[in-house]
Amino acid sequence: MSLGNILIRADASVSMGTGHVMRCLALAQAWQDAGGKVVFAMAESLPSISERLRAEGIPVARLNHSAGSDHDARETLELAGSNRADWLVIDGYAFDAEYQRRMKNAGMRLLVVDDGSDVSHYSADLVLNQNVHSNRAMYEKRESYTRLLLGPRYALLRREFGCLRGQVREVTGPARKVLITMGGSDAANVTSKVIRALGLVGMEGLQSMVLVGGGNPHMDVLRELAAGCGAEIRIVSNPQSVGELMLWADVAVSAAGSTCWEMCFLGLPAMVIDVAENQRLIAEGLARLAIFIHAGSSESVSEEKMAADIEGLLLSQECRSAMSRRGRELVDGEGARRMVGELQRSRGL
Repeated sequence: MSLGNILIRADASVSMGTGHVMRCLALAQAWQDAGGKVVFAMAESLPSISERLRAEGIPVARLNHSAGSDHDARETLELAGSNRADWLVIDGYAFDAEYQRRMKNAGMRLLVVDDGSDVSHYSADLVLNQNVHSNRAMYEKRESYTRLLLGPRYALLRREFGCLRGQVREVTGPARKVLITMGGSDAANVTSKVIRALGLVGMEGLQSMVLVGGGNPHMDVLRELAAGCGAEIRIVSNPQSVGELMLWADVAVSAAGSTCWEMCFLGLPAMVIDVAENQRLIAEGLARLAIFIHAGSSESVSEEKMAADIEGLLLSQECRSAMSRRGRELVDGEGARRMVGELQRSRGL
């Protein structure tokens, strides 16, 4: 029996970032690998995202109205019908309880990819929340048929990370290589703050690589800042193989978004910063498990504190080794494949 088609409704922009689309891309790749077809429906995108989806052989249908609106719902349902979608996947904070009800009333099988947002009622067939703090109490207001798929067991990692399965990380000390990644857009330019913090780290021979997403509007500022920092800093724009760069690094400084699950899978110790309110619980949860160091929020953390945390992590082989092991134990990289299985099971395949 054919695996069928899925329609994914998600957006990307400088202000919202690229995380919703990139984690859905992981699900799309797994669906393709199992023999299914995928279409993205987007009202907002970025050139780098559109290019990436084209490279993956995934068609993108453009919507003409804002996310979550009545017109958006109507266009999305029309696309689902014309593409004979067996599943509709929605990922974004604009898709409220009424939007879900409308999809279900139209007869759609619905998967909601969620972060525990303020949705008053869930009508989806499946709700996926891959975050470490997710729990059933967050979803008390749901339909009796709604199934919850919770925790990093379902973390959506793209195909490039699965190809690195089994890679051994050598944790030696003291470390010297630092990877900086603040997301696909970094509208608030937190990356500049981290680069300045690196200039305060009192270690010789430090090598740093700064990943700058295709939606980042601050490239010229970052290049100028890195050149004048006094440390060896390489700027890498819109990399296609983030996993390889994570394997290069000894430690990372990262936003506390979906990148966390990628770093866990590859056993990369990190200091994480919540650059949005919805990242705070992720950062705090991973800090409680002693997998990452939580420096604080991007607005309040000082460059001096970041520098001290980075230096402490670089100097402590014992700490990095334990963090690396715990991260690999938390995320096994099978989340996208598991989700394909759940979609098949719910469809009766």
